[in-house]
Amino acid sequence: MASRNWIKARPFTLMLLIILVFNCAGLKLLDVFYPLQLPEQQQQFARVVVDQHNIPLRTFADKDGIWRYPVTIDEVSPRYIQALLNYEDRWFWYHPGVNPFSILRAAKQNIVNGRIISGGSTLSMQVSRILYPHSRSLWGKTTQLLRTLQLEWHLEKRDILEIYLNNAPFGGTIEGVQAASYTYLNKSAKTLTHAEAALLAVLPQAPTRYRPDLHNQAAQQARNKVLKRMADFGVWSQETIEGAMLEQVFSYNFRPQQLAPLLSRRLLARAMDQAVVKSTIDSDLQQGLAQALASYMTRLPQRSSGAIMVVDNHTSAVKAYIGTADFANSSRFGYVDMVQATRSPGSTLKPFLYALALDEGLIHSHSLLADVPREWGDYRPSNFSGLFHGPVSAHDALQRSLNIPAVDLLERYGANRFVARLQNAGLALTIPQDKPNLAVILGGAGTSLEQLVQSYSAFANQGQVTKLRFLQSELQQPKVTRNLLSPASAWIVQQTLSGISRPDSINTLAATRIRDRFAWKTGTSYGFRDSWAIGLNQDYTIGVWLGRPDGTAMAGHYGRVTAGPLLFTVVDQLIHRFAEIEQPDNVTLETICWPLGTLAKDQPKGFCQRQQQAWIIDQVIPPTWHSADVDAWQGGVFKFWLAADSQQRVSMSCAVAQKVPKQVALWPKILEPWISPSSRRERVIPKLDPRCANEAIAVSATLKITGVEAGSIYRSAGNSSQSASIWLKSVGGSGEKHWYINGQHRYTTSANGKVEHVLSEVGQQQIIVQDQLGNTDVISIMVQ
Repeated sequence: MASRNWIKARPFTLMLLIILVFNCAGLKLLDVFYPLQLPEQQQQFARVVVDQHNIPLRTFADKDGIWRYPVTIDEVSPRYIQALLNYEDRWFWYHPGVNPFSILRAAKQNIVNGRIISGGSTLSMQVSRILYPHSRSLWGKTTQLLRTLQLEWHLEKRDILEIYLNNAPFGGTIEGVQAASYTYLNKSAKTLTHAEAALLAVLPQAPTRYRPDLHNQAAQQARNKVLKRMADFGVWSQETIEGAMLEQVFSYNFRPQQLAPLLSRRLLARAMDQAVVKSTIDSDLQQGLAQALASYMTRLPQRSSGAIMVVDNHTSAVKAYIGTADFANSSRFGYVDMVQATRSPGSTLKPFLYALALDEGLIHSHSLLADVPREWGDYRPSNFSGLFHGPVSAHDALQRSLNIPAVDLLERYGANRFVARLQNAGLALTIPQDKPNLAVILGGAGTSLEQLVQSYSAFANQGQVTKLRFLQSELQQPKVTRNLLSPASAWIVQQTLSGISRPDSINTLAATRIRDRFAWKTGTSYGFRDSWAIGLNQDYTIGVWLGRPDGTAMAGHYGRVTAGPLLFTVVDQLIHRFAEIEQPDNVTLETICWPLGTLAKDQPKGFCQRQQQAWIIDQVIPPTWHSADVDAWQGGVFKFWLAADSQQRVSMSCAVAQKVPKQVALWPKILEPWISPSSRRERVIPKLDPRCANEAIAVSATLKITGVEAGSIYRSAGNSSQSASIWLKSVGGSGEKHWYINGQHRYTTSANGKVEHVLSEVGQQQIIVQDQLGNTDVISIMVQ
């Protein structure tokens, strides 16, 4: 009975309950049939590649051409959040999406003033309008209200606020506070000042009318309204407000930066599911080096380009990646990424060969090598300078980048094996017909700046090659490493490269500070098509390439004079400290002697003709000649019998009263023209005793150039323009003779033949003759 009375007494309450139930049911049905649809992540945002500090390197608008950078509440300055909420929606954290008090207040103000003074929309309602645009009709407002309630039902307040932060209109194609901050202020929304926060808080109210790049005065007046509101509410101090009022709003529109355009395009393809691609690049370094390269290019020929790469040796993170000298400049092929382009490496592979030869026990750091005319079938390489230098150490041959010793060393190590070792470590070479040959070591292959820099880092990392890392996410993963060299050989080679003098650099003070401890190597491809310079210390590996992307020559430009100065411009800008790469325990410094190449203390008296301080691995000291090389080089220890009475050479069977055994250390016969006359065979090996003249113990006759005196000076006769000429002929030796002029093979003569050589080139000319057994003679003349 009591409940019937309650019903009769309160029919209005019951009706309200029924209406409420039906409304809730209706809202639920609407939610089911009209579900909340938020923009998909990849479609909603412009994609941006950022540096290690989240500074944009390059941005890519979304499919509609809108610039919108993703941001979270924590990535926005608290000043902006304060200004936004206190100006737009003070009760945002408390109302259910609609604030009745705000609506009533706005209605009263508008009626009293006869015009629209303020609106009653909450931030949630503004988000609803952003996601679901509507007309200003009653139906449109109703739809907005329902969508707002739907948002509040499904999302947390922080989620709704983040939608606003990322999608609010800021004028033109700029949406979201992060994009607006970079566009109008050239800074992250994380670092906004009070004045800047107030400006961006009011801008979405009238994004066209308040755009600071178009209407800076209107924007400043609107900003000051926000600052006044903050003062009235006591959110910011009066002192802060007064200081913010003094800041002027300027008409700036900072276009999206393109600090690493080619790398950004590459990384974007690797991270298809990410709106923000976080790279390992240091934007300050990237920008500084890009400017340095652009300035440097002014001295180079037209249609040329350049590339720079910097890697942190401790993390294998790429810190700078400049793939072109002038992005989008078609005359410089600005769209071609020369960091990845396959080019001839010139001599940049030589350090790997010397290190592998050290590991194999073929050489020590100062093994005796021969820089003399050589031929391998039809292959007759020459040095870049056009001259030959005779006896050189492995250390000097690498520092001076001599070609003949490198080709000889590759023949001993094996071209197939060398290429395979590099490929296993990640340095894949493109070789014509996939057939490795001796020309590989002089650039007869193709590789990229990226692969070379990655591989050169092994000299700073105990011989280990680590895959380069471009993304911050990769730094959280284990390194991917491959073994290329031993720690010992890697250290010895970087010590050798550290002794190469640097070319002139812009920063001479910096040059004095670190020049002796920066290991570097240059390379020049055939025909002056590519100039390389790659260097390293404990902290960084740096690579530089210069040339023409279309493969045409840049005559007169080569590694040391073209790429070298740019490399050290990078070094001077980047390196501010130096730490020695630690010497391995199994590397020792020992005194060795030429010509045998073994320890001085182990050689008999008189064998040591030149001392060298050599780096030795595990006390293994390979001699100058292996058994397979003795016959070809005709060097080593020469043993003979000496007649006691005549002090002349005899055979064991020679019938003399008393003979004693003797031995001398011989230089390779191929090197005799370059050594002191007192060390040559004719001086250290006694003449034959006449009593044994018929014994078969004679050595081959010495090869000599005749008819031309060393040091002679030749001139044209009188006023005649006809060049002078000389006859090239020789005595001694065996078989055909090959003649080289300044390192280039020019003539072949019979055993007793001769050939006329026209002196058409002015300057010093080095003339070398070599027979079929490798006997050699050399002289130099001057042509004026």
